[in-house]
This record gives sequence, C-alpha cells and structure tokens, in this order.
Amino acid sequence: MAKKAAAPKPQLVRIATAAADNSALSKAQKEFNRLTKRIEKLEKEVHDFGAAATVLRQRVQKEYRPLQAAHNAERAKLVRLFDVALDTYKITKGERTKILYLMLEGCIDLLDRGYEDLKPVFDKHSPPPPSPDEEAELDREASEMMKKIFTQQYGITFDPDVDVSTQEKFQAYVATQMEAQEADFEAQEQAQAERKANRKKSAKQLAAEAKKQEEERTITKSVRTLYMDLVKALHPDLEPDEAEKLRKTELMKRVTVAYEANELLTLLRLQLELNRIDQAHLENLAEDQLKQYNKLLKEQVEELADKLYDEQMELSNFTGQPHYMMPSPVYMEQSFLHQKQNLEYKIRGLAADVLAFEHDPAALKMFLKQTKLPPKGPRVIRF
Repeated sequence: MAKKAAAPKPQLVRIATAAADNSALSKAQKEFNRLTKRIEKLEKEVHDFGAAATVLRQRVQKEYRPLQAAHNAERAKLVRLFDVALDTYKITKGERTKILYLMLEGCIDLLDRGYEDLKPVFDKHSPPPPSPDEEAELDREASEMMKKIFTQQYGITFDPDVDVSTQEKFQAYVATQMEAQEADFEAQEQAQAERKANRKKSAKQLAAEAKKQEEERTITKSVRTLYMDLVKALHPDLEPDEAEKLRKTELMKRVTVAYEANELLTLLRLQLELNRIDQAHLENLAEDQLKQYNKLLKEQVEELADKLYDEQMELSNFTGQPHYMMPSPVYMEQSFLHQKQNLEYKIRGLAADVLAFEHDPAALKMFLKQTKLPPKGPRVIRF
C-alpha cells in the first residue's frame, strides 16, 4: 500500500534579518515575528490536541466503557453476596455496620447504572425513613444552614417571619430576593449609563474615539485589500482549464474562510504561496501597517488560545478529568493507560474477593476486619 502523503506545512511568514539577534528589526517587526510564531505554535497545538482527543474518545468507547461495565457487574455481584451474608452468615454488629455502609454508600450508584434488580436489596437493608417530626427537624437544620450560606455569599437578608421550612419555599424566597437584587443592579447600571451618555465628552475623548474608529476602518481595509488581491488571482470562473479551476475553487474557499474569520496570517500565507508577495514585501511593510497587522495577529492568538481551551474543556467534560490534567497528547495517552490499568486491577481484585467471600465466610470476616470506615461526615468508599 502506498504511503499517504503528508499534508503540506503552512507557509512560514517571517520578516528576515541578517543579524543573528534580530537587532536590525524594528519593535513592530519583532512583534510581527513573535505573533506569527505564536500562531503557528497554537495552530499545531490545536490540531494535535484535536486529533489526539478524537482518538481518545474512540478508545474510551471501545476499551474503557466495557471495563466500566465489567467493573459494575462485579460490584453488583458483591452487593448480592453482602445480602446473602447479612441473612445467613454469623457476623458481629460491627461487621454488619461495615457491610451496610459498603452497600448503601459505596454501591448505591448501581441503581443509576442499570441494576434496577438490586433495588429490593437496597430497600431491605436501608434504614427506615425519618418520622414526620424528624424530617421536619432535618429540613429546619438544612434551611438554617442554607440561610447562612446565601447571606454570606449573596447578601440576602431573610425575614424572620418568612416560612422557608421546605426546599420549595426556600427556593421560591431566594429566587424572589435574587430577582429584586438583579432589578436594583440593572437600574443602577442604567442610571450610570444614562449619566455617562449625558456627560459631555472632552476634546481628548472625542479625538481618542475618532482615532480608534479610524484604526478599525484601516485594519478592515488592509484585510480586504489582501482578500481582493487573492480573489483576483484565484477567481475560478476565469480559468479555462478544469483541473486548475478545481484547484482555484478550493483555494478560494480557504481565502473566504480566512477573510470572514479575520485570519490575517492565513491570507499572508496564501499570498506567499501564490507568489502574490515575496520576502522583500514583508521586510518593507510600513510601520503603521505593521501595527495594524500586529493588532489583528494578537486577536488571532487570543482566538486560538480560546479554541484550545474550549477543546480541553470539552474533553474534560467527556472524561471527567480536569482540563489541566490533559495538557498534551502524550500526557493524555499516559493518563488514559494509567486509568485503564487501575480499573483492570480493580476488576481482578473484586472478582477474586467475590469468589473468596462466596465460598469462605472467614475471608469476608478478614476483609471486614481490615476495612476501616472513614470518620463521620461526607464519606464514600467506592469499589
């Protein structure tokens, strides 16, 4: 099979200098080179991360999801075995406490993972529901705690006479207070905006606004000039040769996408690629034009950085790992293999425990003796 040809590398866009330390370049020229280099680096990172993320998603579905299913199946077996042990094995009060905790805290999530047949088991061993008086007291305590939190974080003042004894009443009261706060804030913002609009601007402010508008018009004109130059060179309707017409049509698509996205560097690359400009042209760009270009290049850097972050966050939501845990394709691969190996180890351990506990109550007792429950409070042991 013929080896697939590698995609051509993007045209390098640099302002060259004979001096090794770039001392011959102006400040704007150095900034231009720094920004184009940064964009090229970010483009590679976005491409490489996207490709690695696609492969990782495929591997998660193909390799990791089946392991998760096998892991949950072993956990379900353990719950059924615990049920039998509670009913038939001779166990102490302390051992019963540990088994119930491991079942009701460590495995209750199986009900949300397709093991509805375990519901009777959990119902049988769950503590009785609180009495109406106990439930009312729990609601009161939760309400007092939430009142403190919302007062500290959002500045909400709770009327002593207001009834927030249930979750529904609490949420309704908080929503009303938040709406009132939002309305006050918007009214203040509106009043501030009106005062600012009615305030007479100084000559300096008017001049600054006019300069900014002129710069934006000039930048837009600069990009459009590059775009129109490429359109003239590539217009496919003027090309009689069909093969060349197809090539120009594809290039025109790239030009249009780059123009609509304000991707100055892409347009400059295409100009170099098509010999519409040369290195001398870049070296002789006026300082004012370089500053305009640099402003656009900075925006392109920010957009690429945002795109990379968004892709990291999207993958983070898929894998459940923090986005900063996946900074590079190599690390993503290592992290995936590590998690996969850990899960395989858990499955083997659970399978061995289930087999041992089923045939030897002493093995279960030894396991429970070695099991230490976390201190009181939020605590969950996951198998």
